[in-house]
Amino acid sequence: MPQLVNRYSSLTIGKMQQHYTACMQEPPQGAIFRAKTGNAVITAYKSGKVVFQGKNPETEADRWTPEQNGQKKTGSKTFETSPYAPPETLFTSSHIGSDEAGTGDYFGPITTAAAFVKQDQLELLKELGVQDSKNLSDTTIRKIATNLMHLDLPYSLLVLHNKKYNTLQKKGWSQGKMKAMLHHHAISKLQQKISTAPLDGILIDQFCEPHIYKKHIASEQQEMAENTYFMTKAEGSSLAVAAGSIIARASFLNEMDNLSNRVGFTLPKGASKKVDVTIARIIKAKGRNVLNTCAKTHFANTKKAAQYM
Repeated sequence: MPQLVNRYSSLTIGKMQQHYTACMQEPPQGAIFRAKTGNAVITAYKSGKVVFQGKNPETEADRWTPEQNGQKKTGSKTFETSPYAPPETLFTSSHIGSDEAGTGDYFGPITTAAAFVKQDQLELLKELGVQDSKNLSDTTIRKIATNLMHLDLPYSLLVLHNKKYNTLQKKGWSQGKMKAMLHHHAISKLQQKISTAPLDGILIDQFCEPHIYKKHIASEQQEMAENTYFMTKAEGSSLAVAAGSIIARASFLNEMDNLSNRVGFTLPKGASKKVDVTIARIIKAKGRNVLNTCAKTHFANTKKAAQYM
């Protein structure tokens, strides 16, 4: 049985435990938690080690960035010393930032946005309230995204709709590969838009190890652009990534509204028990095939919904 073993910080393990709340199992001795999804059994230990075991462990492992070695601290921020860590000067220069939304939600697509922020726009973005979208309400995200659209702010937005997502998943694509290709194409399209504009670098909000990212895009005969960097929680340091995050999140919210109207029910975000109940309601009213058009059907929620039928 395929197995992956990674090591994570206590903060990440806490986030993992919260993410997998709906699919918890009795943990073995010495473990913090054990969860079972449609892809793998995830067991997190007090040592920081997390084991992913099952038919598709990479899909779950790709959701989380392993703890990095060789880090240095500057002030209150942590910068990695790997070849793909961004130089501190990047955050105050003209650069592209990319981020995605919707990856952990059962309903809705994955939306990915790359934004190009020029050095002389940084202060304006701060005034508009651009920051980590996780710290903003949905209403505020929509408002800021609208303001960004009225700026001379080149961006590229891609939406991987559920029907295509499910097709790729059945072909063997992990969610990590889907995200890598979305980021890659969003960045490539944006580079074409800005053409010869001065560009000091590209920063991707890190969702997997850089060598895994390169492997994913290489499998589709693609190459990573020069001066591409990776950083966890990059939206907290880079206004370009934060802008991309806000645009991607606003798009995801709009897509969820459209899907809710189409289905006739308000589709909840996340992957909680509320989602399971909604799945059962949709199947009863519309039939199981409707899920292929509005959900990531390989999530464990699809099976768990059976108890509410």
